[in-house]
Amino acid sequence: MILSYTTGLHSLADFLKPWQSLFSNSKVVSDGITFLHLGGLLFAGGFAIAADRATFRALGGGSDERAILLAELKDVHRPVLIGLGVLFGSGILLATSDVETFGTSPTFLIKMTLVALLLVNGVMLQRTENALRERSPSEAGDVDDQLLWRKLRHTAVASITLWTSILLAGTILVNS
Repeated sequence: MILSYTTGLHSLADFLKPWQSLFSNSKVVSDGITFLHLGGLLFAGGFAIAADRATFRALGGGSDERAILLAELKDVHRPVLIGLGVLFGSGILLATSDVETFGTSPTFLIKMTLVALLLVNGVMLQRTENALRERSPSEAGDVDDQLLWRKLRHTAVASITLWTSILLAGTILVNS
């Protein structure tokens, strides 16, 4: 199994040699891709963490603050998804610039696991948000409503933790 994985990495590296050469020999290309990656992280993570902070504030408020939060959360999805798209595209280009190194790096695999968890958390956040938005005013404050708000809080905590952990893993990856 490991032998076939290593063989596959070598084959992929051979296929990607032109890209690896361009990336390694062009400061403009490597700096541009790195800038896109960090920019995607800044915007996607920045918008997400700001929304998480707003979630914490609204949880301490009344129904008006919570209704405003749900509208804000709905509006923040687009810029977060655009930032994630830039982050993923540039991440693929960075990873394929040295596929043999990244493909065998435990730190890279941990980072990708954290990214997958972030995506799952984002889906859970959006589903919880949608469930809260669909509730009628008469259901506000009931046990299910309280559970959904608690779940939204947990997804916000997980979001901040995951964004920070991904940044840490990326920093370790670059410096190892």
